[in-house]
Amino acid sequence: MKILVCISNVPDTTTKIKFTSDGKQFDATGVQWIINPWDELALTRALELKETTGGLIENITVINVGTKDTEITIRKALSVGADHAVRIDAIPTDAYAVASEIAKYVETHPFDLILTGIESSDYNGNAVGGMLAELLNIPSVSSVSSIEINEGKLIITREIDGGKQILDVPTPLVAIVQKGIAKEPRIPSMRGIMAARTKVIEVVNPINVAPLTDYILFELPQPKGKCKMIPADQLDELIHVLHQEIKAI
Repeated sequence: MKILVCISNVPDTTTKIKFTSDGKQFDATGVQWIINPWDELALTRALELKETTGGLIENITVINVGTKDTEITIRKALSVGADHAVRIDAIPTDAYAVASEIAKYVETHPFDLILTGIESSDYNGNAVGGMLAELLNIPSVSSVSSIEINEGKLIITREIDGGKQILDVPTPLVAIVQKGIAKEPRIPSMRGIMAARTKVIEVVNPINVAPLTDYILFELPQPKGKCKMIPADQLDELIHVLHQEIKAI
């Protein structure tokens, strides 16, 4: 069985977000980049499956749509245990373009299981996984919180309102994973870091898909107002503030 893990290159979650003066582009100056947290947990689960299934998983590949700058992030994925890495040399303009680029690669390099995070921590689009499955014409399962392999079959658990749903799913499959798929992401060991330096990142020419969306303007959220303390015995004042000032009632 071969597993493909789609990884996004996103700003560190502690990064202070800035935009250009005209508000039309993200300002990447001084930004530290990481693997999208949901994708990182998907990779962790893939590695766990490889370690616990007695050789059933023969290869784990990570794939990223991005420029050469993303290779630092890709190297981290290799350092925690991914066997192979692919970088499609294109700017990730929108979810449709990313899904299309990955689908084109998978058409000639098939995988049994494709893992994507439920969303990315930058744009929170929650679209690539579903689009990828549709473009490849294969099944997908969303909100996946557990993946097991039993007698060569994938056993998928997904969260639903009021409980859980357990599915027996054939391959090939796109699994869109969420929190709970793995407890903690892997931390690269020194041995893993050294080994990653010698692993080749396969660079693939893009098919240059036209995006379906354009970004018109970025705006930061309005700063929160100062906290206003109201004495406990002044209920009329509290009602006035809730009704007239913040329009909560």
